[in-house]
Amino acid sequence: MSEKTANPAPLGLLGFGVTTILLNYAHNFRLGSVDGMILAMGLAYGGLAQVIAGVMEYKKGNTFGTVAFTSYGLFWWSYAILNMLPSFSTQVFAYPGIPKVSNEALAAYFCIWGLFTLAMFFGTLKKNRAIQFVFMSLAILFFLLTARFALLANDPTTDVKLFTQTIGIEGIICGASAVYLAIAEILNAEHGKTVLPICPVS
Repeated sequence: MSEKTANPAPLGLLGFGVTTILLNYAHNFRLGSVDGMILAMGLAYGGLAQVIAGVMEYKKGNTFGTVAFTSYGLFWWSYAILNMLPSFSTQVFAYPGIPKVSNEALAAYFCIWGLFTLAMFFGTLKKNRAIQFVFMSLAILFFLLTARFALLANDPTTDVKLFTQTIGIEGIICGASAVYLAIAEILNAEHGKTVLPICPVS
């Protein structure tokens, strides 16, 4: 007698989506700093929750889900560490040798994640339109962030406020699409019918 297992995808999607919305609203759209709230969400819900979802997808034999959730969970951990490490090394270890991450490095960082996301997008082509939107909007978000930091690397005095706010709006849309997909999968499974459409690819 086989035991029915839960679908871990909504957990991973919510961890990604909610954290992405908060980061892009507070940091990009509102032009605020990367503060403790964002870092805590990145470590816990955006990071740990997605890694857990990835492990659960592994047990279900879902390679795509395993790679996606685990990778983006570790992305959030790396993003939090990038922002915490310079001050942490100074305050805890009295070691000032770890500088703040440069604009050039951040441009390369977001570019490689954009390329990874674009490659993963092609793995969604036989799934549903909702997840395709999540991955394509995320790839666009990473490439917009790449452009922002590339502009600042070229000239740190460049006014990128409006561009940054535009990135924030795009990031909120991306995060909201992941939240929508998560809620849709939960409600559709609970009711045994399509409550919220995700447009499966036939």
